[in-house]
Amino acid sequence: MNTDKIYAESIAKEYAPKDNSKVIALRKLDAKAKMPATIFTYTFGIISALVLGLGMCLAMQVIGGTPLMMAIGIVIGIVGIIGASVNYPIYKKILEKGKSKYASDIVELARQISEQE
Repeated sequence: MNTDKIYAESIAKEYAPKDNSKVIALRKLDAKAKMPATIFTYTFGIISALVLGLGMCLAMQVIGGTPLMMAIGIVIGIVGIIGASVNYPIYKKILEKGKSKYASDIVELARQISEQE
């Protein structure tokens, strides 16, 4: 097998003009349907993890060494745990909503692609 030929073809393919085919449009629609759910999930998950971490620091008296701060830390930690726990169900709801919004366009485009070949 000629590896130079394969390498040359991959480089040429990279610089070839890209056509705006139906498959690319289908991929873009799919990403457009899933993007809001993904962005929300990452953002909400990071915030929940930071809240949980703050609560743990307060509860273990790493910051704020009083018993009152420890109690506040436990409450804050529970809020962070709840946020992390509901993240996935919220993600599924948002994803379902996004998929239903673009479902007809995606199905029609997929049908056109499958009939074309």
